[in-house]
Amino acid sequence: MGKPTGFMDFERQNSTTIAPEERIKNFNEFHIPLSRECQQIQGGRCMDCGVPFCQYGQMIGGMASGCPLNNLIPEWNDLIYNGNWERALKRLKKTNNFPEFTSRVCPALCEAACTCNINGLPVSVKENEHGIIEYGYENGLIKPEPPRVRSGKKIAVIGSGPSGMAAADQLNHRGHQVTVFERNDRIGGLLRYGIPNMKLEKEVIDRRVDIMKKEGVRFVTNTNVGVDMKASRLLKEYDAVVLACGASNPRDIKVPGRESAGIYFAVDYLTMVTKSLLNSNLTDGKIPDVKDKKVLVIGGGDTGNDCVGTSIRLGAASVLQLEMMPKAPDTRADNNPWPEWPKICKTDYGQEESIAVFGHDPRVYQTTVKEFIADDKGHVCKAVLVKLEFKKDPETGRMNMSEVPGSEYVEDVDLVLIAAGFLGCQEYVAKAFGVELDGRTNVATAPGEYRTNKEKVFAAGDMHRGQSLVVWAIREGRDVAKEVDKYLMGYTNL
Repeated sequence: MGKPTGFMDFERQNSTTIAPEERIKNFNEFHIPLSRECQQIQGGRCMDCGVPFCQYGQMIGGMASGCPLNNLIPEWNDLIYNGNWERALKRLKKTNNFPEFTSRVCPALCEAACTCNINGLPVSVKENEHGIIEYGYENGLIKPEPPRVRSGKKIAVIGSGPSGMAAADQLNHRGHQVTVFERNDRIGGLLRYGIPNMKLEKEVIDRRVDIMKKEGVRFVTNTNVGVDMKASRLLKEYDAVVLACGASNPRDIKVPGRESAGIYFAVDYLTMVTKSLLNSNLTDGKIPDVKDKKVLVIGGGDTGNDCVGTSIRLGAASVLQLEMMPKAPDTRADNNPWPEWPKICKTDYGQEESIAVFGHDPRVYQTTVKEFIADDKGHVCKAVLVKLEFKKDPETGRMNMSEVPGSEYVEDVDLVLIAAGFLGCQEYVAKAFGVELDGRTNVATAPGEYRTNKEKVFAAGDMHRGQSLVVWAIREGRDVAKEVDKYLMGYTNL
């Protein structure tokens, strides 16, 4: 694989980042890629490990290990090390419709499973992927490739997030006529409005959508299927329907004072900010006033971190981020061996920025909200917080988080952002098509399949598997396309 001793000869080298104090002045991406020559050397660190767990993409210990798309990682690492970027691009495109998305927002499951990670630093797979796809764009290798023959079959895809876009891309290349319906004003779903600009600049999405349009995919925005358009019409006009509407039903915090003004769901907040940024460069007055406000973020995951970074850019006076669980260890525990996903503490860009601006990590662990207190105008002004601890339930024997008696304390807050995850799909679309939901309010299908209980209706992405990663959404979009194609044609070569 490239150079057999490369993993010993070359140190891992990452792209540089703009300093937190400087990058918070705007919403631009802040990673500065390595030069092409340096990136090629990083490809040489891929070792001839025999069993490439990096591309395994299966569940180990309840979590994915390796790339869910089964990217041919050792192959394109070898190719870029030898300077063959064009062939590396061809191998990358075999398994991944949108490397420009995953190379920016994926948490790099591949690197966690890299054999070099056992007693050293993994290969910089994610940045190598970024280098390959951007080389393709820079050199005119990513261009429209419309199908030569059309099948005469029409497919409606509801939702333009990563799963819907991947399904549309695959089915269009197979020769079917695909129309994507999106309820928002722009294409991209989660990619557009759930992920802030500094992680994924929206020109990157527009660039890909423009290619898909030229290849024959039709995009229809501002159309909320199940509200603006009846499901019966789509079932009549199309040969198959793919539901890819995401898991956009947020988990709420049901405590006294929740009805106070100034409390928002995180994705609603991020959506407002991104829309305002795209429409008016934040001058339209359509976002919550964050300047000099004390912000409380409830939730310690990626979305919570995005809220931290966004609030700092908007001029927050302080940011406090609550995490119910204990702080994860800084290194792998003995019961979390490679190639399992490492359950370790990660300090992401938002937390880095908080440390730089405010002098401390914004996270407070094993803590939750017990009550919100509003001022005389009904706007939240304080939050009663309480510490948590694990206790065994005497009836079930399970360990649950419980309040620590007498640990309550009060924090002044001006804005609250709830980033506590999602509970499944919004049911109105499922009801409109008459598809069954499982106990987690995801669309129900047989295990490993995507066809619902309704004739010619399929489901994929977060709407099907629950809240997950962009890379899993793309995988589901590819898989549902294969199943739809076989349903329509009797066989598939996808």
